[in-house]
Amino acid sequence: MVCIYWTYVNIVRGGNRVGIYFSETGASMRPSKVIYDRAYSAIAEADVSDFDFDEIFKDTTWFHFSGITPALSNKAAVLTEEALKAAKRHGVTVSVDLNYRKNLWTPEKAQKVMTNLMQYVDVCIGNEEDAELTLGFKPGNTDVTTGELELEGYKNIFKQMVEKFNFKYVISSLRESYSASDNGWSACIYDGNEFYHSKKYDIRIVDRVGGGYSFASGFIYGLISGKDFKDALEFGVAASALKHTIHGDFNMVSVDEVENLLQGDASGRVQR
Repeated sequence: MVCIYWTYVNIVRGGNRVGIYFSETGASMRPSKVIYDRAYSAIAEADVSDFDFDEIFKDTTWFHFSGITPALSNKAAVLTEEALKAAKRHGVTVSVDLNYRKNLWTPEKAQKVMTNLMQYVDVCIGNEEDAELTLGFKPGNTDVTTGELELEGYKNIFKQMVEKFNFKYVISSLRESYSASDNGWSACIYDGNEFYHSKKYDIRIVDRVGGGYSFASGFIYGLISGKDFKDALEFGVAASALKHTIHGDFNMVSVDEVENLLQGDASGRVQR
């Protein structure tokens, strides 16, 4: 879970261990693989009483959480819901990255937990697999393994999701997996009235871990910095496209670098 404007005093320390994961980077036709070691980690064992959520959220404007957090344990699912309840009490905008992980839970458990949590969400972010396995919505005949995207299918399920959960925005990243090394990357958004598809980038991947988080954070940054939802989406897609070219989980690029890409500078020329 990530809280915008979370201060140092609101970091709770405890538990016996920090969760970790092991990532094997794929290439060409060999896919990347991830092994999680997060059982009995601090966040999986954390209790609601460990946090003063009303204090944490009193000066907060945006709260973002990942579907990975409630997947870690039953306690983590309860903790997530209590955080969301507090966020709504304080009028905080809530966003989620659905982030289904088959190594952490089943679709049946994910749908039971995540469907309940959607009542607190304003901005829903995910991809076609997340929408289907966590919420039960499948976007038409899309097959990302063949690079076939049926945008009308996304538009239809976005409308259904807004009707069911009253989201302000529904967003899906669109990854066309030509291979483990080369992907097409774009996104689409629906605001309850208009459906919009971003520019697509063809990426030669250095490290795709963190690609989704960099997209979500880029979109959120775009909105809170005053961009309209279309420009915010374009910013998130461009920021994440650049992240795919960087080793590690974190996006190390600057706002200026993202803006340069948005303005069409994709040459990759050496900067001296």
